[in-house]
Amino acid sequence: MTVPAILVVEDQLLLRMDAMFMIEDAGFLAVGARDTADALRILEDRTDIRVIFTDIDMGDGPDGLWLAACVRDRWPPIHIIVTSGHRRVTADMMPDGALFLDKPYTEEQVLTHVRRLAA
Repeated sequence: MTVPAILVVEDQLLLRMDAMFMIEDAGFLAVGARDTADALRILEDRTDIRVIFTDIDMGDGPDGLWLAACVRDRWPPIHIIVTSGHRRVTADMMPDGALFLDKPYTEEQVLTHVRRLAA
């Protein structure tokens, strides 16, 4: 049985590492990306990503909502969880089927969605 891979996209290193440790501790393979360009390179190289967990604000360059739309268009089977502590996101801003979690989120909130989506 293959362990589902979860792509964590977060420009802040400590937040990215914290999310990756949380996901790995729950039994998943965590793959980290520092920005949307890095995430796209990973998605082009890997076929085992089941869920993408992305922050919206990435500093310079395209944001996490742009990335979510790209993932929905290019890799429709990949599930998407978007998070932000600074932006209010409405359903019409999100790609079909994507979920939004406000920061600060709890480990239980994230893992409940990841487990359901990666199954």
